[in-house]
Amino acid sequence: MRRFLLRRLGTGVVLLIGITLVAFVVTHLVPGDPVAANLGQGALNDPAAVAAFRHQYGLDQPLPIQYLRYLGDLLHGNLGISEQSHRAVLSDLNEYVPATVELALFAIVTSLVIGVGLGILAAAFRDRWPDHFIRVVSLGGVSMPVFWIALVAFYLLFFRLGWLPGGGRLDPTQVAPTHLTGLYTVDALVHGQWALLWSALRHLVLPGLVLAVYTVGMLTRFTRASMLEIMGNDYVRAARLKGLPERTVILRHVLRPALISVITVAGLAFANLLSGTVLVENIFAWPGVGQYAYHSAVNLDLPAIMGVSLFIALVYIVLNLVVDLLYGVIDPRIRLS
Repeated sequence: MRRFLLRRLGTGVVLLIGITLVAFVVTHLVPGDPVAANLGQGALNDPAAVAAFRHQYGLDQPLPIQYLRYLGDLLHGNLGISEQSHRAVLSDLNEYVPATVELALFAIVTSLVIGVGLGILAAAFRDRWPDHFIRVVSLGGVSMPVFWIALVAFYLLFFRLGWLPGGGRLDPTQVAPTHLTGLYTVDALVHGQWALLWSALRHLVLPGLVLAVYTVGMLTRFTRASMLEIMGNDYVRAARLKGLPERTVILRHVLRPALISVITVAGLAFANLLSGTVLVENIFAWPGVGQYAYHSAVNLDLPAIMGVSLFIALVYIVLNLVVDLLYGVIDPRIRLS
């Protein structure tokens, strides 16, 4: 286990360095001038102001020097200064990441409960009406664009019916709970602020369910396919011949090995959610990584773009490692080597 972790950590470091190089090169190849994107027209007409801006953010240096300087700062935990907020990129990420984590956790937990449950039902009632109905629903979930679902849900549940809040993390009259984790639901629960907890949960529901629609459809289809494949194995037939109840056969002998592929899909889905859902966060005014990445790209904020790229890479590397470790927990026959 120790050797496996050390090897994966070493591979992760190499991947992060490679990703910083790719992101740096691609960012500088994009047409546009960060000076023009961040300075007003009056400042652009002032050569001294333009030169000061380029010097402040190191844009007057050759590209190799800029990249080596960025790596040197990275080793000291410095992701640079954002050109749009004029704050440290790490401070910006510390502010925006908890909002995305809270939203992604709500969406992935909801997706796992509903998606795996529907997948089990579809496999148990194979080729009968519950199976056909669930397959149609799951197909619709993976086929509809997320931004369209978000707009429809916003219009119906907020604008027309007024059942749920339409944006933000809290009601306008409420103040964020005392910072502990940055997750409003957790912080409000720890401090016993029940009204704040209820408000945070209500604001989570609409964007969380919109994000969960696609993941539910995907998990339903993968769970059903994996369980049907395992149901054809000899040991499942032997369990049925022993007279075990069908519920026991499905939950103990079929579901557990089927979770291997489900965990893989769930891990990738969770990484996608954590990496920032730009459209959903912008539609629901959710102050997360997706919104931060969008504004960074629009303003050609190079340090912020690099910081977001590094965060996304780190998310995928860590979650892939967690998924690999969970394989051995679910199926003891799998050994890390």
